Amino acid sequence: MLDVKQIMELIPHRFPFLLVDRVLELEEGKRIVALKNVTINEPFFQGHFPNYPVMPGVLIIEAMAQAGAVLLFQSKPEWRGNVFYFGGIEKARFRKPVLPGDSLRFEVDLTAQRSRLVKMHGRALVDGELVTETDMSAFIGEDKLPG
Repeated sequence: MLDVKQIMELIPHRFPFLLVDRVLELEEGKRIVALKNVTINEPFFQGHFPNYPVMPGVLIIEAMAQAGAVLLFQSKPEWRGNVFYFGGIEKARFRKPVLPGDSLRFEVDLTAQRSRLVKMHGRALVDGELVTETDMSAFIGEDKLPG
């Protein structure tokens, strides 16, 4: 549904911190399904871990939040260009390591919204198997990003 160029029009993240490659499904104001292809060339694998590359769990959650930001900014064009701040992460569970060659599928549901505060539930899957799950809250700042 959205390629990486279209994603970059919605959120400010860029290499090496853009962690969403493609949007597969988007139901405005409700749900997004996005994809990240994990390659051995990811910069974080140099130190995490040198002889056993594992994607850091915090980056999996960051990727889910980026997918959530794409959902919000696609659903609310008037918010585009505003800062998207993490508010909290709850009930994070890591069930299996994510390795080079994996395709991460993110399923993020908007569970509540009150003004500029949003709550989301995110799931990350590899080959249909749940690897990470969390509840996240975020808020849309009124300040615009420079540039």
